[in-house]
Amino acid sequence: MRKLILKFAVAVTVTLLFSAAQAGTDLDAVKARGVLRCGVSGEVPGFSEIDASGRWQGMDVDFCRALAAAVLGDAEKVKFFPLKASMRFPALQSKTIDLLVRNTTWTLSREVLLKVQFPAVLFYDGQAFMVPLSKRVKSLKDLNGATICVEKGTTHAARLLDSFAMREMTAQPLVVDSARGVAEAFFAGKCAAYSSDASQLAAVRSRAPDGAKSYAILPDRISKEPMGPVIRSGDQEWAMLVGWTRHVLVAAEEFGVTQENVASLAEKMKHRKNAWQLISGEDKWVARTLGVPGNWAQRAIGAGGNYGEIYERNLGGASPLDIERGLNRLWTQGGLMYAPPID
Repeated sequence: MRKLILKFAVAVTVTLLFSAAQAGTDLDAVKARGVLRCGVSGEVPGFSEIDASGRWQGMDVDFCRALAAAVLGDAEKVKFFPLKASMRFPALQSKTIDLLVRNTTWTLSREVLLKVQFPAVLFYDGQAFMVPLSKRVKSLKDLNGATICVEKGTTHAARLLDSFAMREMTAQPLVVDSARGVAEAFFAGKCAAYSSDASQLAAVRSRAPDGAKSYAILPDRISKEPMGPVIRSGDQEWAMLVGWTRHVLVAAEEFGVTQENVASLAEKMKHRKNAWQLISGEDKWVARTLGVPGNWAQRAIGAGGNYGEIYERNLGGASPLDIERGLNRLWTQGGLMYAPPID
């Protein structure tokens, strides 16, 4: 029996070491280059844009920085690529970028037909409609037969038509090639409504030329929009690392680990088991298999804080958008944000 146990232990050790040695090509490329190339929108306040000082900011930006910190040890080792919706998947497939974090909805057809993978959900949303208050539109039925602005390369036009058809209504989508172009067309009065993810509409409304109070976002939602980082299929180590970086940020909020206290907690909780072992950098087997240093989780949290801190700073009460967290609350607070057990 002892010999059998010893053989099993040796086999497990060899398997783990072999897995570590066979790191995926995408992860290897990021480490060899020393820079994470991250595809973003660049036009959506709260998610990704350049501020007045020329620095990138937003939830998607902060996630890219957390991942860069985990892999490369430096949250600033990121190059951001602003992409139109119609160009985001070609940029990923051509290997122009390593990661796409651009308000992109996880769907079956995208994963299967485009050969991409969504390792986790970063933000839960739904397709909504924004209208000028002057038009006195109260619900979707008031938009029957109307022209509605949508962005090219998104699922919004198809879902708009399907949703209206189910209600025995019609609509005429006006498809524009960029988020900025859609907003300009809407504010110029070319459409009765602007349809997009509710969070994006809130961001656009905050920059309305005649003031945010001139527009309303209808309460109707016609879709589920689970959005998250996207990678090419085929690199399991990269997929695990991207997904677990998101999970670590969510778990950190649940455990009360913040950007400010993560370093002191990591030192204090050394030799603890389960989640604390990961945050303290003591879980060498997991890190080695993922192909990153032992303190990768601590570095990810230290880059910009836990999920709640990132949300509050970019989308919540500390931001001009002040978007209610809703489904993006922790599962312990009635939301859907949930990390698998870290042990």
